[in-house]
Amino acid sequence: MRRGRWAALALGLLRLCLAQANFAPHFFDNGVGSTNGNMALFSLPEDTPVGSHVYTLNGTDPEGDPIFYHISFDPSARSVFSVDPTFGNITLVEELDREREDEIEAIISISDGLNLVAEKVVILVTDANDEAPRFIQEPYVALVPEDIPAGSSIFKVHAVDRDTGSGGSVTYFLQNLHSPFAVDRHSGVLRLQAGATLDYERSRTHYVIVVAKDGGGRLHGADVVFSATTTVTVNVEDVQDTAPVFVGTPYYGYVYEDTLPGSEVLKVVAMDGDRGKPNRILYSLANGSDGAFEINETSGDISITQSPAQLQREVYELHVQVTEMSPVGSPVAQATVPVTIRIVDLNNHPPTFYGESGPQNRFELSMNEHPPQGEILRGLKITVNDSDQGANAKFNLQLVGPRGIFRVVPQTVLNEAQVTIIVENSAAIDFEKSKVLTFKLLAVEVNTPEKFSSTADVVIQLLDTNDNVPKFDSLYYVARIPENAPGGSSVVAVTAVDPDTGPWGEVKYSIYGTGADLFLIHPSTGLIYTQPWASLDAEATARYNFYVKAEDMEGKYSVAEVFITLLDVNDHPPQFGKSVQKKTMVLGTPVKIEAIDEDAEEPNNLVDYSITHAEPANVFDINAHTGEIWLKNSIRSLDALHNITPGRDCIWSLEVQAKDRGSPSFSTTALLKIDITDAETLSRSPMAAFLIQTKDNPMKAVGVLAGTMATVVAITVLISTATFWRNKKSNKVLPVRRVVRKRPSPAPRTIRIEWLKSKSAKAATKFMLKEKPPNENCNNNSPESSLPPRAPALPPPPSVAPSTGAAHWTVPTVSGSLTPQPTQPPPKPKTMGSPIQSTLISELKQKFEKSVHNKAYF
Repeated sequence: MRRGRWAALALGLLRLCLAQANFAPHFFDNGVGSTNGNMALFSLPEDTPVGSHVYTLNGTDPEGDPIFYHISFDPSARSVFSVDPTFGNITLVEELDREREDEIEAIISISDGLNLVAEKVVILVTDANDEAPRFIQEPYVALVPEDIPAGSSIFKVHAVDRDTGSGGSVTYFLQNLHSPFAVDRHSGVLRLQAGATLDYERSRTHYVIVVAKDGGGRLHGADVVFSATTTVTVNVEDVQDTAPVFVGTPYYGYVYEDTLPGSEVLKVVAMDGDRGKPNRILYSLANGSDGAFEINETSGDISITQSPAQLQREVYELHVQVTEMSPVGSPVAQATVPVTIRIVDLNNHPPTFYGESGPQNRFELSMNEHPPQGEILRGLKITVNDSDQGANAKFNLQLVGPRGIFRVVPQTVLNEAQVTIIVENSAAIDFEKSKVLTFKLLAVEVNTPEKFSSTADVVIQLLDTNDNVPKFDSLYYVARIPENAPGGSSVVAVTAVDPDTGPWGEVKYSIYGTGADLFLIHPSTGLIYTQPWASLDAEATARYNFYVKAEDMEGKYSVAEVFITLLDVNDHPPQFGKSVQKKTMVLGTPVKIEAIDEDAEEPNNLVDYSITHAEPANVFDINAHTGEIWLKNSIRSLDALHNITPGRDCIWSLEVQAKDRGSPSFSTTALLKIDITDAETLSRSPMAAFLIQTKDNPMKAVGVLAGTMATVVAITVLISTATFWRNKKSNKVLPVRRVVRKRPSPAPRTIRIEWLKSKSAKAATKFMLKEKPPNENCNNNSPESSLPPRAPALPPPPSVAPSTGAAHWTVPTVSGSLTPQPTQPPPKPKTMGSPIQSTLISELKQKFEKSVHNKAYF
């Protein structure tokens, strides 16, 4: 009994010990990146979809009892996850947002029904690129003066992206690529592009669309890039076109604890808008200094007048006014710029320029004009230094002045660099345009909000070289001189200018060309004059044309053309063709005399005619301009002429004069013999009238006679042909055919000329007029009642010359007969006309033979 009670007690104690020895369950530890365990070191992307299985709680119980899982959150926090108590699967039940909550605290527990083990875990929410950049402090409005220099800062935009990594980095660019503005892709500073200008009158407002873009990242398994846009309204401020322009704005200055009174804080730089002839610039402080600062009126240096410990404000907003002064000392235009000066205890330093002997703000150099493109100005030894560290020591270098002539290297400097200036435009470096080139070397900090800057003057003295060619003030010169100008006379002075200085600018003249033989030129003065021995003659050569050359000492030259015209001088008297002239005058028809004056121009070669001597003097008149001579109106017949002529002579001798219109005037006289006849005599003998009319022109007579003979031959052939055909029809006459033989080769020219002479002599004899016996049927009581002569009969056909022993050639002819018409002998002409006709026929025969001898074509 007792043994049984002890056994039951021992069994109960055993059970109690076993119950107290039940071990608690525990989680399995997990490594980095594991999704199975106790959620230690677990992170989850914020773009994980709601409802996703993201983790599995896993643990064990030493006794192998079933285990249960649980997760809980702080009451003030969201319940982001849920857990399957049996399997431990954790599911995302709410959206994650790293930007709002980058860590999630939770309490996870594991239980075997008896024991409960709880742990506090922190789940990291990792970033996804789900945020777009966002501009802050909008709207953006900037007021910019129209004369703002190219490259100046206008405005600064700022956008933030709450993402991390590349998705949170923001870069800027402009939507309009053709805008006159540019934006710094990292800082968001909006600047006016290089080479661009603003014009208030052309466009008062510019709308610049700036795009902010993040660096891209992954979202829901895909690569995405977000961007945002904003509009910067740039209002152009109208200013005077010639107002001064500030360089390097905005201006920021700093005063440090150890700054001494009188120290320079910063330098304001302004330039006259009229770059061609800049006026003097004066600086002044308009307001805002409260007596703590002052500015040098000529240099623009702003300095502090008090100790920094005595200053009452932390920030001073100064307004610097610049006034452009005219040459007479009166103000022309003004401009104002704000200057912000902060009182800080930081030791910041602006960039400083150094020469060989220390800090230096003026550098000078002498160099030849037109250096080679890309040449380095080695005479300038410039060093720039910023004693700050890191980003505060980064600054940009630029040349301020005439653009496009030089460029500076490097353009961006960190701490310290040797400054190099390189030639960009050799043609613009011209001594004749500007003997001195002045630039400002500007250093402006890049990444500091103060944008500290400093300047140094670069003055380049140019040295002249022989780079110009002498140039005439005209491409051609025209001169006129009288032809009787003596040798050595001045003609014209030419002028050429070489803009080079010294010996290179000295010009030497020379002339050349086909017309330059009679002229000389002074090598220094350019005076052209005639050769000492030159004799000019406008009648021989009226114009001369040659070239003049202007040459410098190195052989560079230019050429101009010279035209010289000789002015005619009356140095030739009129000349008759013969000293004694013979003319035949028909009553009522004038005769004409002519004299030639060899002068080149009017009025020297214009001739007036007059009768200087005639007896009696009242018989003839003369046209002073044309030289036509006619009988006075009172003389209308030969009888009237015979009444005033001793011996009833019809041949008159006159002394005529030809006088030119020059000054002084020249004259020449000639003897004129006039044979006078009347129209009645010509009507009685047509052949004589014809011979008289053609007396002075024998070739006209030859032509008329040749035409007459050809007409007669043609008529004869026609009549013979008609007769032949008529007889053929009546069988009375038969045609006789002749054999055509080969024509012999022509005789030498001399024989043919002799033959022509004989033929012409025979032909001329046909024109001789013979006196016929009076017609018995005519009334001869009065000499005026004789009938006019009849036309001569047709000449016989030309006969063939006799053979000279060689084979002769013949022309086929047609024989026939003509009934001769009875002819009456022509009446006898007046006795008075016979000597005149004989004389005319003899004279015409001589001229006719002479013309045939000269021209053997009749």
